[in-house]
Amino acid sequence: MVLTEHNYYGKEANECFFSVSQYKDFMKCEAMAMAKIHGEYERPVTRALLVGSFVDSYFEGTLPAFMKENPGIYTRKNELKSEFRKANEIIGRVKSDPLFMQFMGGEKQAIMTFDLFGVPWKINMDSFLPGVCITDLKVVANFKSLPLWRYDLQGAVYQAGVLAVTDERLPFYLAAATKERVVDLDIFQIPQTTLNLALDEIRYNIDHFAEVKAGLVPPKYCGKCDYCKSIKAAAIRSYNELLDI
Repeated sequence: MVLTEHNYYGKEANECFFSVSQYKDFMKCEAMAMAKIHGEYERPVTRALLVGSFVDSYFEGTLPAFMKENPGIYTRKNELKSEFRKANEIIGRVKSDPLFMQFMGGEKQAIMTFDLFGVPWKINMDSFLPGVCITDLKVVANFKSLPLWRYDLQGAVYQAGVLAVTDERLPFYLAAATKERVVDLDIFQIPQTTLNLALDEIRYNIDHFAEVKAGLVPPKYCGKCDYCKSIKAAAIRSYNELLDI
């Protein structure tokens, strides 16, 4: 299957290929991941996600289309809601920073497919500078939250994918901007040792996840995520489970 910007996020592509986001879904809850793949569950789009997509669309050159397709970003007075005014502020801030724009100056939305640990994968890079580096744009509450999102896994897969396709091992960077009152911005390189550990983690888990995805092994239910809550049946439980004892 040949992937393009038009079918990259489609159901067939998600069935054919693993992606970093899909891998993370399996880490959280295998049942939820399978429901998403089969089109039986869709995680609600949060305001925070829309803010990130707003900034992403600027670098993709699709901001006017994004604003037209998402009327919910406007108030009744047809003004941008506060979160998206902040997104505009972030765009203005990063546009004025030469180093930030240098890292974001590569090929936009560069798609690659490849085999990793016997499993087909897909990646879509925010900024790909051949022979130089891979950069992903992140809009976050603050810099301290970056490790919580396990971007080391993303960096490991992206680096491995570019290596498989181009035979070049390139460094992976996060071009990060914050949604704080005063916008902060920096470029973070994820060290190679950290990427290596993340890749080892994927190597350890991927065979099982691939078996679940192929229907060879039943998925596990975490019992805690929104999907599991949405399909659960009521049960009789002890009140004392809720006490901190």
